[in-house]
Amino acid sequence: MPSSSRNPWLFVPTLYFFEGLPYVFINTVSVILYKRMGVDNASIAFWTSWLYLPWVIKMFWAPTVEMSATKRSWIVSMQLATGLSFFVAAYSINTPHFFLLSLLAFVAGAFISATNDIATDGFYMLALTEKEQAFFVGLRSGFYRLAMIFGSGFLVYFAGLMEVSTGNVPKSWMMVMAVAAGLFLLVSLYHRSVLPYPSTEIRSSAVAQTETASFREILGSYFRQEGIAATVAFILFYRLGEAMLLKMVSPFLLDSIDAGGLGLNTSQVGLVYGTIGLLSLVSGGILGGWLISKLGLRRCIWPMVLIMHLPDLFFVYMAYAQPSVGLVYPLVALEQFGYGLGFTVFTVYLMYTTDSRYKTSHYAISTGIMALGMMFPGMISGAIQKSVGYGIFFIIVCIMTIPGILTIPFILKQVGNKAD
Repeated sequence: MPSSSRNPWLFVPTLYFFEGLPYVFINTVSVILYKRMGVDNASIAFWTSWLYLPWVIKMFWAPTVEMSATKRSWIVSMQLATGLSFFVAAYSINTPHFFLLSLLAFVAGAFISATNDIATDGFYMLALTEKEQAFFVGLRSGFYRLAMIFGSGFLVYFAGLMEVSTGNVPKSWMMVMAVAAGLFLLVSLYHRSVLPYPSTEIRSSAVAQTETASFREILGSYFRQEGIAATVAFILFYRLGEAMLLKMVSPFLLDSIDAGGLGLNTSQVGLVYGTIGLLSLVSGGILGGWLISKLGLRRCIWPMVLIMHLPDLFFVYMAYAQPSVGLVYPLVALEQFGYGLGFTVFTVYLMYTTDSRYKTSHYAISTGIMALGMMFPGMISGAIQKSVGYGIFFIIVCIMTIPGILTIPFILKQVGNKAD
């Protein structure tokens, strides 16, 4: 008889590691892959930015995941499907139309991964007691971040080593994609074996109909909140500069000195941005959370916002000075540390201002709007960089942080005493 409960240590780390891995691979590692395959910056930025879309709109099919089958079966099947989509992407790399075919595979993988996110978060709340949920909430975030380091750090570093040893860029990335695909197939089989069968997943059609109506009410209640215009403006504009920067960092690091870049190789990018940078980001996030818990959001918001945005000037300096890799490491680390601090402000603000009746759903809607705010600036970032060069582009990035800063006084009025 299937078990209705299992030790969470058996599945929580793997659930959230493999929730984070496809996200970072599809949205970050794909940029490096296409750059190494010779795709131009404008095409990379425009087309890979569309890959954010499933995470923008996932709230709209969340009720389907909730009402059909079980979250356990959704998780197992979606991880299997993710592995298959990655195998297709690996195969496509050595074909004449690799860009189109791999992009379609990543689109499919993005929708599959967004669906897996819905099922995983729902399963977490069903399979764990409230006490266990509280205990593992920090750990699940840690394993999600570990997946980002593994994907954009270790796998990119591995691809760089393969490029050097084989002298064949397409073959090297095929191997990396195949490794990632194999991991998803294995974890799907593993979760099929170890995930418990929560008894609360059995639902009647009457309950399902009620949940459909509730979803409409949840969506309506979100946009009826007091000060929602300021909230939406903050969500859309706070990361505007970062959205443009994000798509061009890897091409900038990889481009030759003559092309205006820093001339790093693939392995160096994996270390500087995918490993050291992400560890700095996580450290900034941990410190930011601790400071807000001690001092309150109102006291921390202005310093953290400035610490987040001012290090963007480091990229302006690097674009014009083109320093050695020894200086690139600390500058990128400091920029990512500041970003970790500033992003904590964003996350905590969303938690403070969601309606207590629908906290989880409202947070999901807010993160969907956030993904939308990341998608469109990212789409045009490559074309802008191509037309003005890296130096002017990074100056534009710095200017684009101003609209988000201008929303701060308006959201401070909403935070009020609730945050402190």
